[in-house]
Amino acid sequence: MTETKIINHWIDGGFQPSASDRFGNIYNPATGAVIAKLPMGGAVDLETAVKSARHAFHSWSTTSITKRAQLMFKFKELLELHRDELVDIISLEHGKVIPDAAGSLQRGIEVVEFACGIPHLLKGEFSEQVGTGVDCYSMRQPIGVCAGVTPFNFPAMVPMWMFPIAIVCGNCFILKPSEKDPSCSVKLAELLKEAGLPDGVMNVVHGDKEMVDAILEHPDIATFSFVGSTPVAEYVYNKASSSGKRVQALGGAKNHAVVMPDADLEQTANAIIGAAYGSAGERCMAISAVIAVDSIAEPLKEILVRKMGALKIGPGNDPSNDMGPLITKEHKKKVMNYIQDGVSAGAELVIDGREHPITNGGEGFFLGPSLFDRVSPDMKIYLEEIFGPVLVMLRAKDFQQALDLVNNNRFGNGVAVFTSNGSIAREFTNKVQIGMVGVNVAIPVPLAFYSFGGWKDSIYGSSNIYGMDGVRFFTKLKTVTTRWPDLNQSSAVDLSMPTVE
Repeated sequence: MTETKIINHWIDGGFQPSASDRFGNIYNPATGAVIAKLPMGGAVDLETAVKSARHAFHSWSTTSITKRAQLMFKFKELLELHRDELVDIISLEHGKVIPDAAGSLQRGIEVVEFACGIPHLLKGEFSEQVGTGVDCYSMRQPIGVCAGVTPFNFPAMVPMWMFPIAIVCGNCFILKPSEKDPSCSVKLAELLKEAGLPDGVMNVVHGDKEMVDAILEHPDIATFSFVGSTPVAEYVYNKASSSGKRVQALGGAKNHAVVMPDADLEQTANAIIGAAYGSAGERCMAISAVIAVDSIAEPLKEILVRKMGALKIGPGNDPSNDMGPLITKEHKKKVMNYIQDGVSAGAELVIDGREHPITNGGEGFFLGPSLFDRVSPDMKIYLEEIFGPVLVMLRAKDFQQALDLVNNNRFGNGVAVFTSNGSIAREFTNKVQIGMVGVNVAIPVPLAFYSFGGWKDSIYGSSNIYGMDGVRFFTKLKTVTTRWPDLNQSSAVDLSMPTVE
């Protein structure tokens, strides 16, 4: 028998074994087989990584911004060269089908492209002669050792929302990827080294809550970036803030699609199916609630049912499949419990994913797609984030009632409206209380030169991720006021508040 692979920490430019004797299993979700072991590190391992990052920061922060950007160009080139390998790693450990894994990788590469242009964004401002003989200018400087904790559902994209911007801005970074699919993050660190990144600038540590708490509490870590569920986002925001860190904390979602009677039903149904069941619903931007307005509900449901029946479900490495498994056996059970909650609450279960042949096929963590209709706003399946292939449908008598449903929901991550009426679309985008809005776009994830983030319980703190918000987050603003005295200037002491003249 072959020995099970151990995925060690990546610290100071190489693999390092953990000081911990606790290990977790990495599964192939399509088969249920254990494919690797992962050390559950803690404060001792983190201290090694922080020491390496702190040492590297002294030289990296003074490296020219041009060289830092050139290195990121090289990293982008390597990402594209190793695209197929990275996609296979994502699909193996997460279960995503290959096209979905490739798409998520590409969205991460787009942030790397954005990071290549950061020298332009780090330019400060300059004002000459703000007072007699006085000039004023500003600059953005790196903040120090930064850290990020990322979720299992996007093992390439979400880490690349964080570390490329932090690194080009002159910081060092410690990444704690999900303990469910860590290999992609380690591979990204290896490619950064191949691109020429100095040892210690990028470190990857593994673990569970013990490691997260160690990061939150460490006094030498200046920033903390997080994407995950709302309860954990609230927890890390409060704990990191209390220890003096800057925090980006993005939480959960219950994203709605409002379908107006004038929407193109075929196109709308295609978009909703892709957004609801892509990645088996394990997306923070998944459409998980449809609000059908007026007479559109029945014809929309008929089309959704037809298209759901055509979905092919199976291992992610089969290019003919549309949807893969859930991440773990425990998560599959959790999602199935939500389906039962919906039935018990009186919602109409139109399609029961628990009855799909693949759900009880014996191998892997597969669950067929489910669809509920006539869901009410007080039901658990509507109020909570299920994070699985479950779509719920509500009915609204008019536009205003649909808008009120969206605005009254505690989450505010993403929303889409499907309509051919420009005035409806404009009113919706102006009045909806959601951070990311799509008009006939089901998954309105902003491109890298904007920023990603929701409202309400979908975010804690004021900073979105990537884009210009990312540049501001990973730098400190310094403003300098200068005066060069000449021989004719008075040298008398003046205790009054200085003013411009």
